[in-house]
Amino acid sequence: MPEQRLIRVELPEEAPAPSAYAEADRRQAIADLLHHNRFDPAGLSPGPYVLGLAVREGRLVFDIRNADGATLHVLALALGPFRRLIKDYHMVVEAHEQAVAESGPESRVQAIDMGRRGLHNEGAELLRARLAGRVALVTGASGGIGED
Repeated sequence: MPEQRLIRVELPEEAPAPSAYAEADRRQAIADLLHHNRFDPAGLSPGPYVLGLAVREGRLVFDIRNADGATLHVLALALGPFRRLIKDYHMVVEAHEQAVAESGPESRVQAIDMGRRGLHNEGAELLRARLAGRVALVTGASGGIGED
């Protein structure tokens, strides 16, 4: 039976290795995306889908594939609208790593993590808006992408 959902998200192997914290955050974000999601690209055959994500020539590229890995559609979004969020995210990662390295107070680490969640939610809203009319994307039991 066809399902309008993602079954796998793939990142390029040549992607730069992030810090351990950023890598853990990335893995958690992918796990959250795959858990209870609806992914419904406009005009494509029924899923399930595999999503390849990459950054190429200043664009976020969505390679939407069927379960067998055959490309169905490639969608590219300009990164410009996301640049501030990306910059802020890198600053949050650095602040978290510094707080942990300095054995900072737990309250400081928690405050930094709250900021990270806020950035995730803001980024999810922006992504949803940029995908509107092209891909319907809903995740989580509450129905919203990016809700921590």
